[in-house]
Formats: sequence, C-alpha cells, structure tokens
Amino acid sequence: MPMYTYQIINDDGSRGELVQIEHGMNEPALTEHPETGQRVERVYAAPHVAGWGSERKGKELTSDENVGRLGFTKYVRNGKGHYEKHTGTGPDHFSVDK
Repeated sequence: MPMYTYQIINDDGSRGELVQIEHGMNEPALTEHPETGQRVERVYAAPHVAGWGSERKGKELTSDENVGRLGFTKYVRNGKGHYEKHTGTGPDHFSVDK
C-alpha cells in the first residue's frame, strides 16, 4: 500500500507536524489521524519517478557513445569561447568570438 503525507491541524487551526500514513489508493483522503483522532489534511507533492528524470539516466542519454551512435556531434567547452569535439563529425574544435 502507498504512503501518504498528512499534516496535523492543531485545535487552534495552526499547522502541526507532518506524518506519513499508509492506506489504499482507492480509499478517500483521511480527515482524522487513525491513531490519535487529530484533524489532518493531505499534503500533495510531486512524485519522484526514477528513470527519464534521474541524473543517472541523463548522463547515460548524453554520453559520448550514445550521442555518436545516434548521429549527433557533441562539443564540450574547453575554456572561454573554445569548444572541442568529443564525438561525431565536424571540426575538431572551434572558438566563438564575441
């Protein structure tokens, strides 16, 4: 069963501590803490999805090997305005004059 984050609402209306409560995803959001009976509100947050948005996957997708295999050219900055080719076709280096 998934874990959900709830915030306790104190008697004076102020917000209390955050708690994680496990319950089924088909069940409605809780309005009371199941153990203490205190009023709670569900806290919504963006889910963490490993895969396309992970740092590891990003490095894998932009690796020299993968970029070259897909037919792209990858240049890496080597000093102010100077770029060197790491993979692909094209000039070995170029500079950008400002």
